[in-house]
Amino acid sequence: MSATLQKSDHRATLAGPAPTAPRRRPTSQQWAAWAFLTPVTLYLVLFYAYPLYRNLDLSLRNYTVRSFVQGDAPFTGLANYRTVLDDPTFAPALLHTVAFTAVCLVFQYALGLALAVFFNQHFRLSATLRALFLVPWLLPLIVSASTWSWMLNSESGVVNALLSAVGVDPVNWLTSPDWSLTSVIIANIWIGVPFNLVVLYSGLQSIPTSLYEAAALDGANAWQRFWRITFPLLRPVSAITLLLGLVYTLKVFDIIWIMTKGGPADSSTTFATWSYQLGFGNLVPAFGPGAAVGNLLVVAALVFGLIYVRVQRKQALS
Repeated sequence: MSATLQKSDHRATLAGPAPTAPRRRPTSQQWAAWAFLTPVTLYLVLFYAYPLYRNLDLSLRNYTVRSFVQGDAPFTGLANYRTVLDDPTFAPALLHTVAFTAVCLVFQYALGLALAVFFNQHFRLSATLRALFLVPWLLPLIVSASTWSWMLNSESGVVNALLSAVGVDPVNWLTSPDWSLTSVIIANIWIGVPFNLVVLYSGLQSIPTSLYEAAALDGANAWQRFWRITFPLLRPVSAITLLLGLVYTLKVFDIIWIMTKGGPADSSTTFATWSYQLGFGNLVPAFGPGAAVGNLLVVAALVFGLIYVRVQRKQALS
C-alpha cells in the first residue's frame, strides 16, 4: 500500500501542479451593469450616506460657528441628545409632530381613496378632472403655502370673508395658538391628497372587473363590493402609500415655516421646524441639538420603514 502511494506521489511530482482554471474576463453585459450602477452608487453616497454621516457627526460634537468652519469641535457623545430631551420644547414638538402626521395621513388617505374610487367609474371628463386634482401636487410648496397664508389671513383672507358671509365670527387661523396647527394640517392635507389619488387609482386599475361583476351577480351592493373586494386587494398599494406619506409628512418643513414659523408660542412647532430653528433660526446657532432632532426624525422614519418591510415579508410568506 505504501509503495503504491509513493508511486502516485512521484507521478504527481513529475506531472507538476494542477493547471488552474483561467479567469473569466468581465463580459460586455457585466461592464454595462457596472456602468449603470456607478451613477446610482455615487448619488447615494454623495446625497444620502455622506449627509447622514455629517448629521450624525454634528449631533455628537459641540459645534460652534468657528468650529463648524475649522472642524475642531470637541466630541461630546450623547450630550446634545440629553439637551434636546430636557428642553421644554421637546414634549410639545413631539405631540405636534405625532398629531400633524397622524391627522394628515388619515385624511389624505381617506380622501385620496374616495376620489380614486370615484374616478374609477370612468365617466365623461374623468381624465380632465383627475388632471385638475394634480395641480396642488405639481405646484411648488412655497406657492401653495403662500396661497394658504393669504386665504387664512385674519383680516383679508377669503376664508374669513366666507365665514363672515354666513354669520360666523372671523378666526385667527395663523396667529392663534388654538388654530395654527389646524391651519397647517389643512394646507398639508390639500397638498398630499393628489399623491394618494394617483397611487390608489393605479392600484384600482389592477383589480379585475370580473370580480365586481361576479359580486354584483351574487347580490352584493356597492359598499359590500368595496369592503370585500376593493379594500383587501388594495392593501399592498395602501401600505406603500401610507409609508411614503408617513416619511414625507414627518419631514414637512416648508409649509409650516412659511405659514406660521412654528408659532405662535411654539403652538405649531414640529421636529422639522424645531431642528431648523435650533440650527439656523437663532443668532447663536445650536448645530449639535439641531442635528440631534433631525436624527430623531431619521430614526422614526427608519423604524416605520423596517416595520413595513417585516409586514410585507409576512404577507408574502402567508
